[in-house]
Amino acid sequence: MTTQLQLARKGIITPQMLSVASAENVSPEIIREGLADGYIVIPANINHQNLKPSGIGRGLRTKVNANIGTSSDCVDLENELVKLRVAQEFGADAVMDLSTGGDLVAIRQAILQKCFVALGTVPIYDAGATARMTSGSIVELTSDDLFRAIENHAREGVDFVTVHCGVTRSVIARLKEQGRITDIVSRGGALLAGWMAYHGRENPLYEEYDRLLEIAAEYDVTLSLGDGLRPGCLADATDRAQVEELLTLGELVDRARAGGVQVMVEGPGHVPLNRIQTNIELQKSVCRNAPFYVLGPLVTDIAPGYDHITSAIGGALAAMYGADFLCYVTPAEHLSLPDAEDVKQGVIASRIAAHSADIAKGIKGSSEWDLKMARARKDLDWEAQAELSIDPELSKRRHGAHHTAGSACTMCGEFCAMELASKYLGTTIGPCS
Repeated sequence: MTTQLQLARKGIITPQMLSVASAENVSPEIIREGLADGYIVIPANINHQNLKPSGIGRGLRTKVNANIGTSSDCVDLENELVKLRVAQEFGADAVMDLSTGGDLVAIRQAILQKCFVALGTVPIYDAGATARMTSGSIVELTSDDLFRAIENHAREGVDFVTVHCGVTRSVIARLKEQGRITDIVSRGGALLAGWMAYHGRENPLYEEYDRLLEIAAEYDVTLSLGDGLRPGCLADATDRAQVEELLTLGELVDRARAGGVQVMVEGPGHVPLNRIQTNIELQKSVCRNAPFYVLGPLVTDIAPGYDHITSAIGGALAAMYGADFLCYVTPAEHLSLPDAEDVKQGVIASRIAAHSADIAKGIKGSSEWDLKMARARKDLDWEAQAELSIDPELSKRRHGAHHTAGSACTMCGEFCAMELASKYLGTTIGPCS
């Protein structure tokens, strides 16, 4: 198998590159160059048949991921498929199946069949669940169990996998020496830390990294180097353990690229506003401009039920400073498994953050959408405003809930500024300044 990265280095423009170039309204050569240099990835497993490929990285539109999946307490495949449909309907560029309960193979394959955006997974969840069923404990999984799960996901068609390769024994020692309030909040990171403590061995994903690269190269699976030591609260942000893990991931980025494997890096979850720029610039420097995938980040810890808002605030800043891929956070974060409405709210909040950042970054075509909305508002064209909105159904419902005799909405009625300006100043829609 020749990967997209290897083909790009040979000067070959693939159908996936052409598709991404068309969607981004840039030349195919820009996409090819970005792939060859490693600052763009196109997660596109050779076995994902119904995929509409999407590019992630510098100079492209900021992408949004939606997490779905069962838990050990809540297993309902049909509900997960509804969440998948909602995520795709409202514009998610990728979806991750984080299932940990039920028949994980059947759930993953059912999601793959209906997923036309890039699909990601965390194979250690699968391996850990299998070990618990067969051996009675998650930490009883073997290195072979873990790599078997990774290969199964790759063979089935998963486009990118989160692998916590940077959770090493030295990183855990650093964490224990410095101390933290929330310790480890990554499930994969905690599982591997427990496995290393139980077996007295190094992380197999780090120790056998070349084995991982062989699997990824065979199916052209993009590696998403997970942030197993990401901070789980503001007080733990940018501490020694987080930074040491990042330094390790930077070295692993180099090794992945040398092996012809596409790679991106995952970033922190809880970060104060004044440290977001530092975190992004540090990652971009250490990881040689690899695409950066951030969870939020959440900028305060005090808003359970509203964390789609706290993450959108952080996500907009992170993307403006260079993050390429936002993992949504739903209103259910820290509270429960999200439902379909939570998924919708999470996707929309992250898309607003991503789009706001794209305007600030000058991404081609991003500001035109806002200009069209501005012109529709000037014309009091409510139908056009609804169609241009990020949630057309909500726009129509809220506007139609209260009727007015004139063309203005009920907020201003006969005191509508747009109508008054047009009537008395004779204003018309002018050119974009």
